[in-house]
Amino acid sequence: MDKVRGLRLGADDYVTKPFGLMELLARVEALLRRTSMPGSDNDTSARDTLKLGNIEICPGSRSVRRDGKTVDIAPLEFDLLLELVCRDGAVASRIELMKKVWGHSSVVVSRTVDTHIAELRRKLEEDPSNPQLIITVRKAGYRIRKRN
Repeated sequence: MDKVRGLRLGADDYVTKPFGLMELLARVEALLRRTSMPGSDNDTSARDTLKLGNIEICPGSRSVRRDGKTVDIAPLEFDLLLELVCRDGAVASRIELMKKVWGHSSVVVSRTVDTHIAELRRKLEEDPSNPQLIITVRKAGYRIRKRN
């Protein structure tokens, strides 16, 4: 019953104990092949590039371009930007961003999010002191200007 329930709840596979290491590795490889097949829903190379005005974000290659030129984005900056973009204009609080991007599950009083936002603005905004892309929502958090 556990196997059936797990599969019906969305599991891709079910391994019972005891299991062999080679079997487990073969199952993981098969899962990775299925999720990275061209044209599959999980194939990031098949997804369109996300566009925000003159900014292009390619999740598959984890790259960002501004006015057609590659922007050097740190891994956590990219994760933060992608988290905001995926919300498509909805506000994300600092605590939500800390949980999603940094994995902190408790309330952390930190300027980490603000510092990374400032760095993203410096790299992506035409005028970082007057941001048009990454908007501060007073006493709530941040949001990204809706995609075109």
